[in-house]
Amino acid sequence: MTGFPLIIAFIIAVILMIVAISKFKIHPFLSIMGVSLILGLVAGIPLVDVKDANGAVTSQGLANVIGAGFSGTFTSIGIVIILGALIGSILEATGAAFKLADLVIKLVGKKRPELAILLMGWVVSIPVFCDSGFVILNPIRKALVKRTMTSSVAMTVALSAGLYISHVFIPPTPGPIAAANTLGIGNNLLLVMGMGALCSIAPLIAGYFFAKYIGKKVKAGDDIDNGEVVKTYEQLVAEYGKLPGGLNALAPIIVPILLMALGSISSMAGWSGMTAAVCGFLGTPIIALAAGTIFGVIQLSVAGRMDKFYEITNETLKTVGPILFVTAAGGVLGKVISSSDMVNYITANAAALETIGVFFPFILAAILKSAQGSSTVAITTTAGILAPLMGVLGFTTPVSAALAVMAIGAGAMTVSHANDSYFWVVTNFGEMTPDQGYKTQTMGTLILGIAAMAEIFVLSLVF
Repeated sequence: MTGFPLIIAFIIAVILMIVAISKFKIHPFLSIMGVSLILGLVAGIPLVDVKDANGAVTSQGLANVIGAGFSGTFTSIGIVIILGALIGSILEATGAAFKLADLVIKLVGKKRPELAILLMGWVVSIPVFCDSGFVILNPIRKALVKRTMTSSVAMTVALSAGLYISHVFIPPTPGPIAAANTLGIGNNLLLVMGMGALCSIAPLIAGYFFAKYIGKKVKAGDDIDNGEVVKTYEQLVAEYGKLPGGLNALAPIIVPILLMALGSISSMAGWSGMTAAVCGFLGTPIIALAAGTIFGVIQLSVAGRMDKFYEITNETLKTVGPILFVTAAGGVLGKVISSSDMVNYITANAAALETIGVFFPFILAAILKSAQGSSTVAITTTAGILAPLMGVLGFTTPVSAALAVMAIGAGAMTVSHANDSYFWVVTNFGEMTPDQGYKTQTMGTLILGIAAMAEIFVLSLVF
């Protein structure tokens, strides 16, 4: 199947997947895998590998496509999730998460925890992938919930929004860098970074107010029951004895962030030789988070809790297992879609959208994002389609080209749903059901994208 019927088949597949998960309570792993298999068959992906006369594989069979999607997700994010969750568990076990919560409260005040975690996420995700950033900052989010008695859902949505906004707008995250290079302003990344910060204002405001609103409507698994007698924050802190110092508490989080930022700076600055190799190695998320884990182990040792390390590790693996498998299933769906003719059809018919100017890259990126799940893939693919059309659409100056990058970024976060690994990271670590995830993460990213695009449109009238 090709063309528009394939788009219809995809829409039906997504609806079936959502109904299976939310209505019939079928486990997300089974629902996504089942829908992926059916969509692959409908899309006409061959059942076995297709080879040319020389025996080289020209088209993967459906079984291999599924395997590649599953393993590819583990390759890209599996170890990152495990190490990030382990760091979080250590921060909780030593009381460091509570210390960090205190530092944040002192900075922005006890009455604005959602704003605190929103801005924290926005800053952290500039050098760090939003998936990794959420895992790293989740212990602080949970500690702030206990510290301020704020809605867990509100804090989850605020953190997710802050991370997501800078992830799609501000270099050195890979998507905006790739788009800037493709659209001819790769040597003017400072402009792109400044434009990204400017275009973050409207979605940050929208994300904050949506988090406050939805926190009153949805209750997560770790939200405190109003009728339940719970310990105060001070009582919880007292159970740890003396909390770690500020630097000791920050090290497992700040060290990975700095290392990943160093790797990004090295790449952006065009360093070469041994310096670039070392920075690139240390800046790899797996290595950076491994370094953070080492600092976490040191923290455990200083706190006299090394005897708990095995138990902490074991419990962490039990926690992240379901997240990893559901995330990998989402990767399978994305791989099936990318192996079908859908992206080619969208690319071939892009000319029909040229008349809508700055909204063209937004809509195209939103279609690709919703179809295959990855914001980075949506950004890079849209930029490739847009590059030959820059003159037609009027993006002829560096500023207008930077606005085009922003429009792509806005579309690339519209929307996060079941085929997006970030959706499952947010819902699982936020202790929400998939149905709640649609109401919070999916709806939230829709609002973020629309708010961002509204600001971008106004800026396009000015510039």
